Amino acid sequence: MPDVPAVPAVPPAEIIDERFSPSPRKRWERPALFVLLVVTGALYLWELSASGWANWFYAAAVQAGSVSWKAFLFGASDAGASITVDKPPASLWVMALSARVFGLNSWSMLVPQALMGVATVGLVYASVRRYFSAQAGLIAGAVLALTPVAALMFRFNNPDALLVLLLTGAVVATLRAVENGRTRWMVLAGVLVGLGFLTKQLQAVLVLPGIAAVYLIAAPVSLWRRLRDGLIAVVAMIVSAGWWVAIVELTPAANRPYVGSSTDNSFLNLTFGYNGLSRILGHSAPTTHTGTALGGAASENSGGHPGGAVSHFNAGLLRMFAGDFGGHIAWLIPAALLLGLAGLLIVGRAKRTDVRRAALLIWGATLLVTGLTFSLMNGMAHEYYTVALAPSIGALVGIGGWLVWTRRTERWAMPVLAAVSLVTTGWAFVVLGRSPEWNPWLPWVVLVVGLVAAAGLMLGRRLGTKVLRTGVVLAMVAALAGPTAWTVQTVVTPHEGGGVKTGPAVVGGTSRGPGAFHGLTGSDVVIALLLKDAASYTWVAATGSETAATYQLLTDKSVMPIGGFSGGDPSPTLAQFQAYVADGKIHYYIVGRSGSGGRGGKRVFASIETWVRHNFSAQTVDGVTMYDLTKPTG
Repeated sequence: MPDVPAVPAVPPAEIIDERFSPSPRKRWERPALFVLLVVTGALYLWELSASGWANWFYAAAVQAGSVSWKAFLFGASDAGASITVDKPPASLWVMALSARVFGLNSWSMLVPQALMGVATVGLVYASVRRYFSAQAGLIAGAVLALTPVAALMFRFNNPDALLVLLLTGAVVATLRAVENGRTRWMVLAGVLVGLGFLTKQLQAVLVLPGIAAVYLIAAPVSLWRRLRDGLIAVVAMIVSAGWWVAIVELTPAANRPYVGSSTDNSFLNLTFGYNGLSRILGHSAPTTHTGTALGGAASENSGGHPGGAVSHFNAGLLRMFAGDFGGHIAWLIPAALLLGLAGLLIVGRAKRTDVRRAALLIWGATLLVTGLTFSLMNGMAHEYYTVALAPSIGALVGIGGWLVWTRRTERWAMPVLAAVSLVTTGWAFVVLGRSPEWNPWLPWVVLVVGLVAAAGLMLGRRLGTKVLRTGVVLAMVAALAGPTAWTVQTVVTPHEGGGVKTGPAVVGGTSRGPGAFHGLTGSDVVIALLLKDAASYTWVAATGSETAATYQLLTDKSVMPIGGFSGGDPSPTLAQFQAYVADGKIHYYIVGRSGSGGRGGKRVFASIETWVRHNFSAQTVDGVTMYDLTKPTG
C-alpha cells in the first residue's frame, strides 16, 4: 500500500494553556489571506450601487442622520426627528457618518456594510488560524464569504451586517480571554455585545450562553476569577449599551422622537415587546416597511406583503432547511454539525483550559442557540436573519475538517470525511433541485463531483497521496459549488425593500413579487413643489409611512412618516399634527399608504387625514393628491 505521509499530530493539551502562542507563519499564508480578503471585497463591492437605496426606510434614516445630529443620535426616520426607526441606531451611525464624509449616495451608504463583511471574514480567519492552522482559517473564511445570505446582507443597509461583525468580535475576544485569562478580553467581549444590542437589541444576547459557558469552563484562572471576570463583562455590556438607553429614557418625550414600533413611546417597551417577546412568542405586532415606490406596488422580493417576504414556514427544528431558508444558510449546516462533533471527539480529552476545545464549544454553542431560536420562534422570521449563523458554520467546517485531516493516517478519519462529503453533496442536490429552471445541470455536476470526491477519500489510503488530496479538493469543490453559484446569483441581482432574498426563486418558497428592480420614481412636478421654499419648513411634507421615505430620498428634505415604520404608531397624534400645522412646520400633506400596523396608530392616521380633508383643499399633481397645509379653506 502506498505510504500516506504522516503529519504532526494535534499538540497535546498540556501545552495549550496560558502559555499558548500561535505557530509561526509560513511564507504562503499572508498571500493566501490577501487573496481571500480581496476576493471577498470584490464579491461584496461588485456593482454595489445597483441596489440603489436598498431598504428605503433605513436609507431615509441615514439621510436624516447625515444632516441632523439629533436625528443621528436617536436614529430618527426624518431630520425633523418626529419618530425613530424600529431598531436602535448603531448601524445607522456608521452609514450616516460615511454619508457626512463622502456625501449621501447609495455607494457611501453601502460600502461600510461591505467592508464589515470583509472584516468579519478576516476575524474568523485570524481566530481559527491562531488556534489551529492557516488551512483551517482559509476554509472557514471562504465558507463565510460564500454563504449566500452573507453576500446579501453585507451588500445591504439593514442592521445585520454590523451585528454579525460585533458578535463575531465578541466570540473572538472571549477565546483570547480563554487563551490567557486576561480580564481585558472579557471586557472587550462585553462591550461588543453591548454595541450589538444597540444594533439589533435582544438578538445580540444569543451569543451570551456560549460566551459565559466557555469562559466559565475553560479560562486558565481560578473559579473566583472566572466569576469575577464574567460579572465585569456583564457590567461592560450594560455600560456600552446603557448610556444610549439612558439618554432616550431620561430625555423628556417632547424633546426627542417617538420611539417607533413601541406601544408607549418607550425604548424598553420596544426591546421586550415588538423586538422581543413578539418575535419569540408570535404576539400580534405591526408588519414592516416595504419601501414601495410612492405607495404603489410592493418592492422586489416582498411578494406584496406589507412587511416584505416574511417566512410562512412553520416553526420547528427543520425550519432552517425548509423553502427559502435552505438556499440562504443551510448548505453547510450538516457539515458544520458533523465536523464540529468530530473535532470535539478528537480534542475531547484535553485539559480544562484547552483553547482548541473552547473554540469548538463556543462556535458550536453560538450556532445551536441562534439556530434553534430562529427555528422555533413563532413571530416574524425573515430568512435574512440567518446571516448570524454564517461565521459559526464557517469556523466549525474549517476547524473540524482540519482536525479530521490531521488524523488521516488513522483508519476512521477518511470514512468520516467521505461521509460528510456525501451528506453535504446530497443536501446541495436537494437545495439546487428546488429551483429546477435555474441552471438545471448544476445539481448533477455537484452530485457527480461529490461522489468522485467520496471515492477518492475512501480509496486514498490504498491508491496514494495524490488520490487522497484530489478527493479532498473535489470534496471542497462539491461543497462550495452550490452556495457559490447561489451567491453569485445574489450579487448580480439588485435588491430593495424589506424582505430581500438570496438566489433564484424556489419551489414552495415565499413569493418574490414581480422580480424587477423598481428604483425610486416620482413626479418632477411634485418634487419641485416640495422643494419650493423648503428651508422654511421643518417637514416639506407629511404622508403615510410607506411613501415618506421615497419623497425624503428624492428631495433630500425631511418628510414626516406618519405612523412610523409600520404605520401603526400614534405619532404624531392629531393634536400634535394640528399644532405643527398651526406653527407652519409642515408644508404639504400627501395622500399615501400608511403601512399595515395595528394598535391605535391607524386610527390616529385616519383622524389626521379626515381633519386635513375637512380643512384644506386637495390638488392632484401627476396623479398624486396633495394638500397645501399653509392654505386652509376656512
